[in-house]
Amino acid sequence: MLLKLIFCFMATVAFGVIFNVPKRVVWLGGLVGTLAWFLNTTLPVVGVSVIFSTAIASIVSATCSHFLAKGYRVPVTTFSIPGIIPLVPGSRAYFTMLAFVDGDYLLGLQLGIETMLQAGAIAAGLVFALSIFSFGKGGIGQRYETRRS
Repeated sequence: MLLKLIFCFMATVAFGVIFNVPKRVVWLGGLVGTLAWFLNTTLPVVGVSVIFSTAIASIVSATCSHFLAKGYRVPVTTFSIPGIIPLVPGSRAYFTMLAFVDGDYLLGLQLGIETMLQAGAIAAGLVFALSIFSFGKGGIGQRYETRRS
């Protein structure tokens, strides 16, 4: 398990380098991604569904990203994009397409639905954390009223 965590950290840092994350914080993005992957792989062992564990890992990743972004004064995407990379169901999407090519349409449909639900769980986790951190900042109408008066 430790070896998998190390490889996950290195892969997440590599994606951070690809996305031009500043060198001073690229290792923090690796830690966020490693934490998300750890949660995503250990929660199903204790009985949580894969889709719900992906959502939880995404929420934790996005929440950590918001806190780190505020502390290090960088954009949230600096941490959130590398943080969700380990959660992306790439191999599941590959096996979905492989099932369709092989003519196993029921398996392809099942895998495709699970893939879309996992991708939706990642997006929902990011949006949920964003909404929590944006709460109380005011919307467009509030800014408009402030300018008018």
